Amino acid sequence: MTMETQEKIREIKKQFRLFMNGVVSQSMREKGLDYKLNFGIELPRLKEIAAKFEQNHEVAQALWKENIRECKILAGLLQPIDTFYPEIADIWVEDMRYPEIAELTCMNLFCQLPYASEKVFQWIADEGEYFQFCGYMLMARLLMKGNELNERAENEFLDQAITALHSESGMVCRASATALRKYAYQRPEQAKKLDKMLKALGGSDKMEIVALVEEIKIEVESLR
Repeated sequence: MTMETQEKIREIKKQFRLFMNGVVSQSMREKGLDYKLNFGIELPRLKEIAAKFEQNHEVAQALWKENIRECKILAGLLQPIDTFYPEIADIWVEDMRYPEIAELTCMNLFCQLPYASEKVFQWIADEGEYFQFCGYMLMARLLMKGNELNERAENEFLDQAITALHSESGMVCRASATALRKYAYQRPEQAKKLDKMLKALGGSDKMEIVALVEEIKIEVESLR
């Protein structure tokens, strides 16, 4: 790490100390978010802090390596797209430990990547919990941006996402449900197609799945 990067990191941490929120930090700790350090700074304020610095690959990579909540969030905001290669994206996902960081990184960085659509299908097919979570949250973001799926991609996504509703991982289950909702919101015919597929899941013996499927079906039917 260069001296310039070290100085930037110090400046960023000074900003964190100025806006730290002990109440929020304590609340997160009570919920099991055991970051090495958590300043409890809310997202709008973190975006204001990020706006004071230019995007920089070395700074972003250094921030990501810190086990500090705010550092990881800022890393996603300060990472330039053109130097964030696919293999680095995989390394970041492999390093994730909290759904909050995963979701914010999908929102702030991953959805802007030129290879985002490729990563979606790679990640949702992965066995890793955070890879699947990021895959579905990234798909949700891309659908919100108006990205449309061709027939092959659509069928693959629906098969994987509906299977993921049965996942033992609650976070993967919720992420796949989020992506399915965004898919249904795009077009009335997509809502109709999903509604038909979900009706076939009515016989599940898992109460969590039944409740989730019913929740999605209600939303989907309201769009038809």
